[in-house]
Amino acid sequence: QVQLVESGGGLVQSGGSLRLSCAASGRTFSNYALGWFRQAPGKEREFVSRISPSGSLTDYADSVKSRFLISRDNAKNTVYLQMNSLKPEDTDVYFCAARRVWSGGRYGHEYPYWGQGTQVTVSS
Repeated sequence: QVQLVESGGGLVQSGGSLRLSCAASGRTFSNYALGWFRQAPGKEREFVSRISPSGSLTDYADSVKSRFLISRDNAKNTVYLQMNSLKPEDTDVYFCAARRVWSGGRYGHEYPYWGQGTQVTVSS
């Protein structure tokens, strides 16, 4: 079992930045690939980014590529999502998720472990 807790969400103006954190506990953090997803009310959960267990591989949705940066610190059991040049359409609840396998990983159903989410609101 892996427990995940997100933090760092909030209200920011368009063009601003936020850094989300996801702290993990339970199993060996460095064995897990981590993903960030986002979801608006009434919409499907959307892939944002993912990172391999070692941190050497990353992947981004086209909508956030060049604006968001995912990283992890295995010594701190934490994964980060640095979000820059934020747009109103980035407004969502952001979730982190964990899985043991790197391949695939762009779909929520592939992840057995989830955090509770943190709200990000970007005002225009």
